[in-house]
Amino acid sequence: MTDDSSTPAAGLPPAETVALAPDPRVLLHMPVDVRSLSLVVLALLGSLFVLRWASAVFIPLLLGVLFSYALSPVVDWMQRWHVPRVLGAAVLLAALLGGAGWTVYSLSDDAASLIESLPVAAQKLRQSVRARRGASESAIATVQKAATQLEQAAEDSGAAKPAASPGVTRVQVERPRFDIKDYLWSGTVGLIGLLGQMLVVMFITYFLVASGDVFRRKLVKVAGPTFSKKKITLQALDEITGQIQRYLLVQLFTSTLVGLATWLAFWWIGLEHAAVWGIVAAVLNLIPYIGSIVVAGASAMVSFLQFGTLEMAALVALVSFVIHSIEGYAITPWLTSRAASMNPVAIFVGVLAWGWLWGVWGLLLGVPILMAIKAVCDRVDDLKPVGEFLGT
Repeated sequence: MTDDSSTPAAGLPPAETVALAPDPRVLLHMPVDVRSLSLVVLALLGSLFVLRWASAVFIPLLLGVLFSYALSPVVDWMQRWHVPRVLGAAVLLAALLGGAGWTVYSLSDDAASLIESLPVAAQKLRQSVRARRGASESAIATVQKAATQLEQAAEDSGAAKPAASPGVTRVQVERPRFDIKDYLWSGTVGLIGLLGQMLVVMFITYFLVASGDVFRRKLVKVAGPTFSKKKITLQALDEITGQIQRYLLVQLFTSTLVGLATWLAFWWIGLEHAAVWGIVAAVLNLIPYIGSIVVAGASAMVSFLQFGTLEMAALVALVSFVIHSIEGYAITPWLTSRAASMNPVAIFVGVLAWGWLWGVWGLLLGVPILMAIKAVCDRVDDLKPVGEFLGT
């Protein structure tokens, strides 16, 4: 009896002659350093915690830096006309504050009349909703009405009500009475804090603009002893300055465009104070996403107060929403990507992330921060993948 264990199966070639077929899959062998990855994650979480915890320090500082980028070209032009930089910065800030104060003062009467008309607008809105609800009563309301009538008939028939359990004390919870003074006090405290932060931002902006390129030279000096490191630092600073200034020009252009479009559209509809609404839309356009919602809601409420119909309120809100949508989703991303060479998707996600971290200020500062991060990552070998991801 022969041993079949070493005999090849019928129809199959011997094992020595079987050629191994190449594996069609292409495998990428990348060593993963778990320790380094863990340190990166911990450093990222720690940075987010510090940015959130010290937001009262970082936000005024970054706002001052951003405003200094916006005002430096004007002060540089004044310096070329032999105006001292310290004096030019002071005059420019005083002119901006004076213009902002005059604008607020000129709009104060309209704001006061709007606040006084809020109760009337709320009453008209409630009456309009009740009229529409009475004109077309839904099936659910009809069923509820029938159920109420059946319950009333059962009570009239003499059905016994469940008696209260002996020894049980009924407790009725009453909500605290609405006191407008508490909200006014808390709003006053918040306003004082906001004014204090604005004062800090103004001083930071003034000192940065008045100092010129002092901090720029210091950063280049401390970058390293070699000429190559100083050159890379100078290139990064130049790129950050150029991109942020181009971004601010884009924001100024788009805000002006939104203000003009809003003014003309509201004037065509017949809304009162159309020019004022144009100014408000231009200013709030600097705050991504939230500014458009505020303008659309406020203008709809005022239009309802003026025209007295929900159709006109919806029309005004729709016009405002369309204007901001065209600007926010078509014009601004295209211009920003061309001015900063950044990916629109990365800009959108980054702005949402900074908005989650710092709220409205994060929405305002998100894009300049991403520009600075990309300029630095493009010149550091270990961080070039991040810069490639943020780029176009």
